Amino acid sequence: MNDVWEIYALKYAERNTRSRKDSFIFDDNHDAPHAMDYYLWLLKCPGPGNPVRTILVDTGYDTAEGIARNRPIETEPADLLKRFGVAPDTIDTVIVTHLHYDHAGSLPAFNNANFHLQEQEMTYATGPCMCHDVLKEPFSGEHVVEMIRRLYSGRVVFHNGSGQVAPGVEVHLIGGHSRGLQCVRVKTRRGHIVLASDASHYYENFLMAKPFPIVVDLENMLSGFDTLRALADSENHIIPGHDPLVRSYYPTHGDDSSILRLDAEPTSQIS
Repeated sequence: MNDVWEIYALKYAERNTRSRKDSFIFDDNHDAPHAMDYYLWLLKCPGPGNPVRTILVDTGYDTAEGIARNRPIETEPADLLKRFGVAPDTIDTVIVTHLHYDHAGSLPAFNNANFHLQEQEMTYATGPCMCHDVLKEPFSGEHVVEMIRRLYSGRVVFHNGSGQVAPGVEVHLIGGHSRGLQCVRVKTRRGHIVLASDASHYYENFLMAKPFPIVVDLENMLSGFDTLRALADSENHIIPGHDPLVRSYYPTHGDDSSILRLDAEPTSQIS
């Protein structure tokens, strides 16, 4: 079976009212503007003679959540997938890197999918840590409840550490930012690429060992930067979860500037 995958980043929102203090702990230039992009990622495996298989990594958040948090989106994630030619109800596998609102906020759009989640993330999102407002803030109770509904309908696959979702697609527990945060390692034509998700929001997080301020375990976050390097073929094979620089390094898919081809060679070396 062919296990070489294509990877596409689909940008559905951005937030340009942030500063560097929102992105880095111990940053000297804390008042400087620092934008954030919001992505979901689509994996495609076009095996010769076999149907194309698709796996979605994260679901993004929807218009209602954007209004509630005053963080409007550009395009509904499900509509962006349709624009790419993928109907949400045809997706049978979704990897949820963690249950924060911007990564698990459109679960109802994927009614026919099984969801791959770390066991620790469900335990964390439904446990006593959620009694603390500062830890609860990145979650939406309705999103967590929706994942529990999927669990009771037999559509959640739990991982405890590292696991294979499909040939050429693995998940690995990182933690740090959220207790059960996982990254995704993908075999592609240019080697093993790691979708860091929020294990590194920006290139600068892992390149300069600068922690992101939303953190439940700082030691795990810092050691997670080393884990990303160990899983990827090089630092050029690590894709941060929210960095606008990704759009500078990777080509668009056709004329659609919202969709990037990540298994292509970057246009320059990442530093």
